Amino acid sequence: MYDVLDLYQEPYDPKRPVVGVDERPKQLIGEKKKPIPMKPGSPEKVDYEYVRNGSVNVFVAVDHKGGKRDAKVTDRRTKKDFATYIKRLIDKVFLDAEVVRLVVDNLNTHNGSSFYETFDKAEAERILSKIEFHYTPIHGSW
Repeated sequence: MYDVLDLYQEPYDPKRPVVGVDERPKQLIGEKKKPIPMKPGSPEKVDYEYVRNGSVNVFVAVDHKGGKRDAKVTDRRTKKDFATYIKRLIDKVFLDAEVVRLVVDNLNTHNGSSFYETFDKAEAERILSKIEFHYTPIHGSW
């Protein structure tokens, strides 16, 4: 816990940003019945029933001190999806950073093996040389 708290107390350094990364599943829903449009004196009427249209994963990264945020929607939440998203952060969002300090939870995809399973060794090592993992406490409500 103190590792993460100490990170957040440091002054902002654009060459070493502290970036919180998390993901969330999101259910895609549609209307089962067509809404009745509003008309003068009557609001739009929408039925509570819905149709489930599958689900997606949403990755979000926030550099709260630098004022940057990034989000990406993927079909799944696998090691490959995580590694590909972090590569995007390194190569596009935080291109000028020497190292990006990632604050992540203890999910099984949030480690170096994700990169070795997704990319060749040289590329995995290039990406991993640009990041540091900092884990939130287990069982902590962050």
